[in-house]
Amino acid sequence: MKVVILAGGLGTRLSEETDIRPKPMVEIGGMPIIWHIMKIYSSYGFNEFIICLGYKGYIIKEYFANYFLHQSDVTIDVQNNKLEVHNTFSENWKITLVETGANTLTGGRIKRIQKYIGEERFMLTYGDGVSNVDIPSLVKFHESNKKLCTVTAVQPSGRFGVLQINENELVESFHEKRPEDTGWINGGYFVCEHEVFDFIKQGDDTIWEREPLENLAKEKQLGSYKHRGFWRPMDSLKDKMDLNELWNKGKAEWKIW
Repeated sequence: MKVVILAGGLGTRLSEETDIRPKPMVEIGGMPIIWHIMKIYSSYGFNEFIICLGYKGYIIKEYFANYFLHQSDVTIDVQNNKLEVHNTFSENWKITLVETGANTLTGGRIKRIQKYIGEERFMLTYGDGVSNVDIPSLVKFHESNKKLCTVTAVQPSGRFGVLQINENELVESFHEKRPEDTGWINGGYFVCEHEVFDFIKQGDDTIWEREPLENLAKEKQLGSYKHRGFWRPMDSLKDKMDLNELWNKGKAEWKIW
């Protein structure tokens, strides 16, 4: 099964980093977050990827085109124009990098890679979120549920504390917001049947999270796989710093490889 990764957005909320690189190339532990996402899938044996490019997509192309250089020691003989690679290592990945347009929205990007999917089932996720979701269990759930699309539902931890206030306007208690205090949200990590392309009808201007998912839900074709484990997007500079701190402390729960 192919894995489609949406990697073309502007990432404006992380402008400190995305002014010079696309968001999926922002690093955690010295490696781009898109690499972490691909490692999650490949640890379960899913090694064929389709990456939807947009903003500064050439940087992602160049990274994977020169992947062995990033991972190996090299000796460069400038005078004789020779390159010797030592201890070369490469992942067992097949990667199709597709230019889906600088201003194309999420649904439009998915529609543009339809020819690379054909009539196959595929997986889909965003290029900026890591999780320890059990991919085989997700796929098994999707198969048993027999819906056109399954979304991984998550309960993010709150960013603000919760006040318990009595009738006299006094704070009786204060505690950090827990995941169970919030509703379920779209955590990415979809499994889709090829028929979902039929729900993308407005071309490049289609937002995947609007009409396509809303109409799939209306037709009772959108299942939810509830993931209660680790999940974290990288929406801001603080998110990047937090993820790097977890990595550096050896507490990166998404590192399942």
